[in-house]
Amino acid sequence: MSDSSAREASQRQFGANAANYATSEVHAKGASLGRIVELVEPQSTWRALDIATAAGHTAFALAPHVASVVASDVTSEMLDVAAGVATERGIDNVTFEYADAHDLPFEEASFDLVVCRIAPHHFEDPKTFVAEAARVLAPGGTFAVVDNLAPEDPDTARWCDDFERRRDLSHLRCLPISEWLAHINAAGLVDAQVETMGKLMKFVPWANNMSVPDDVRVQLLADLASATDQVVEWLRPDLGDEPSFVLTEGLFTARKP
Repeated sequence: MSDSSAREASQRQFGANAANYATSEVHAKGASLGRIVELVEPQSTWRALDIATAAGHTAFALAPHVASVVASDVTSEMLDVAAGVATERGIDNVTFEYADAHDLPFEEASFDLVVCRIAPHHFEDPKTFVAEAARVLAPGGTFAVVDNLAPEDPDTARWCDDFERRRDLSHLRCLPISEWLAHINAAGLVDAQVETMGKLMKFVPWANNMSVPDDVRVQLLADLASATDQVVEWLRPDLGDEPSFVLTEGLFTARKP
């Protein structure tokens, strides 16, 4: 898939379901949101950039701790939803800008903090995204990314990506820890740190966020029920009365020298 077609797929999917992300429990209140704010130790003088902000949850979590936040996204409907939430909540130090994660429209060394949460699995070229984040960071600035991880085993990773892609056509690929660390190092960032945490995904809200048709839901549950031992070990599905599975999030931080 080309950069433009991947971007258009994300715009279609998230444009149509933008309002769902304003109230999504995983995005609005997930444990990784509070933890990534703790890890970056934001300062009151900082200018921050939130890449692929969606409904703005990460930008809003940072806003009380920094001087300003630019919340960016490639989906205008998402930016509209986020701006509306900011108005409702009286948040006045967040601005909203269209920006492609692979080609950020900001000058070098513009930000003290660049963060991106639960979005890079939609990016065509995560290596370029990390390089762009490093470019716009000021010396000494902090980079932070949170995303769903892939297992290191490629066959299990492909199964999980296919499973997610049938819910969300804009999903491209989750990365394993080793690949994230390679991209961070290639961008010249240092002192990389990683934490992981499990994230319980209740199947019905997960499917509702992307308006998944009933027949696809049935097939997805059937696939979970017949998954390999390796997939079961990674996703830990529970197919009881309230079906669920567990995603593993990676929380990465690094610093620009």
